[in-house]
Amino acid sequence: MARKALIAANWKMYKTPAEAQAFVDAFLPLVASHTRDEIALFPSPVLLPTVIPACKGSKVAVGAQNIHFAEEGAYTGETSVGQLKAVGGTHTLIGHSERRQYFAETDEIVNKKLHTALKHGLVPVVCIGEVLEEREAGKTEQVLKTQVTGAFAGITAEMAASIVIAYEPVWAIGTGKTATPEMAEEAHKMIRAEVAKLLGAEIAAGMRILYGGSVKPDNVTALMAQEDIDGALVGGASLKADSFEKIVKY
Repeated sequence: MARKALIAANWKMYKTPAEAQAFVDAFLPLVASHTRDEIALFPSPVLLPTVIPACKGSKVAVGAQNIHFAEEGAYTGETSVGQLKAVGGTHTLIGHSERRQYFAETDEIVNKKLHTALKHGLVPVVCIGEVLEEREAGKTEQVLKTQVTGAFAGITAEMAASIVIAYEPVWAIGTGKTATPEMAEEAHKMIRAEVAKLLGAEIAAGMRILYGGSVKPDNVTALMAQEDIDGALVGGASLKADSFEKIVKY
């Protein structure tokens, strides 16, 4: 089954509305004729009302970096799926390593968010990955199995068609270290095998698994050449239009 790659930009807590508008104005003409891959931008919540209209009519999707699992309620500082959809967002990151590390998100919370995203028709990008201590202790496969199983609790094959997984070796995010293409491919194979156990071989064969961990113009081609790497979740290198264009056009 052919999997269409997804190249996604996680802007984290960067850019003002004016900077976001300038990025989109510069970036869209660069990728106007690019149809091989899907492209998505994940800006901060306050930038969504700028970025979504700016991308309207293009092939570039826009999503949130985070959602709450509750549909509404007294959750100060959070964004609901209804709010995201109302401004035109179509995708969401779930369980990014920084959410897990700094905001105590657990596999159970990730699972609740995934159920909410699917219920409301969003494309969820579920982030998983091991920290350096876990990799050095030989626990990568165990950690990935635990995170996939936890995130997918109660998810059926019928529900799973739109799910995207992003593998982020936490030790390679923003550190300049990158898993070699071979290391990344090995992890992606582990993840796909676990999805096959949970949801069946057909779903696993069709599910896109992105790599996220210091993806740059000079390493993206080697990463994307791997059989089980179906795109990239890009941090710092997605903040400049020309840099992100080079990654999209690997």
